Amino acid sequence: IWNVVTWWYGIPSSSSHALIGGIVGAVMAKAGAGALLAGGVWKTVAFILVSPLLGFLLGSLLMVAVAWLFRDTRPQRVDSSFRRLQLVSAGMYSLGHGGNDAQKTIGIIWMLLIATGYASAADKLPPLWVIWSCYSAIALGTMFGGWRIVKTMGQKITKLKPVGGFCAETGGAMTLFLATALGIPVSTTHTITGAIVGVGSVRRASAVRWGVAGNIVWAWIFTIPASALIAGAFYYVGLWAFR
Repeated sequence: IWNVVTWWYGIPSSSSHALIGGIVGAVMAKAGAGALLAGGVWKTVAFILVSPLLGFLLGSLLMVAVAWLFRDTRPQRVDSSFRRLQLVSAGMYSLGHGGNDAQKTIGIIWMLLIATGYASAADKLPPLWVIWSCYSAIALGTMFGGWRIVKTMGQKITKLKPVGGFCAETGGAMTLFLATALGIPVSTTHTITGAIVGVGSVRRASAVRWGVAGNIVWAWIFTIPASALIAGAFYYVGLWAFR
C-alpha cells in the first residue's frame, strides 16, 4: 500500500524499508517490541543515512575523475561514448539491485514458509521456485511499472546527461555491491538518489532541485513507520475477518 501511494505521487521511496517496516509493524502487533531483533533493525536504520551518503560520495568522485580525464575531448564525442558506456553501468546497477533488493523478498517468503511448516529452518536455501518468482517479479516490475518514478529520478532532481548517468549508476552499483557483500539490506532508491545528487552538485549546487530532493527525504523518513502502522492495522483486520 505504501509503495502504491508513493508511486502515485511519483516519489521514489524505498520498497526495502517498506518491507522492513511491514515486518516490524506486524511483529509488534502480534508479540510486542520485545520480539524484534534490535541489531538487525538498527543496522538497517543506520544505512538509511550511510547508503545515500556513500552513493553521493562515489557518484561525485567519479564525475570529477571523468571530467578530468576527458577535459580535452569534444563534448559530442564524450556524449556519444557515454551513451554506450551507460548500458554497462545500468547493467551493473541492475545486478546490484537484484543482488540486494530481491533477497529481502525471498527472505520474507522463506520466513513465512518456515512459520507455516512448509519449509524447515534447517534448510540452507529457500525453495527454488521462491527465488525464480522473486527475480521474475522484480524484473517485470522494473520493465512495466514505475514510470512516474523514472521521470522523477531522471529529470526532476537534476538534468542528467549520459556521462552523469554513467557516474551515478556506477557509484550506486559500487555501493550496492559493497552492502551485499557485507550482508546489509540497503535501499537501492536511497543509493541512486544520493549518487544523482552527487553528480548534479559537482556541476554546481543550483543544478540540483533541492525541493524535490527534500520531498524524497521526507518519504524516506516516513516509510518505515507508515508501513509499520499499515501492517499492524492489517494484522488486527485479519484477526477480525477470520475470527
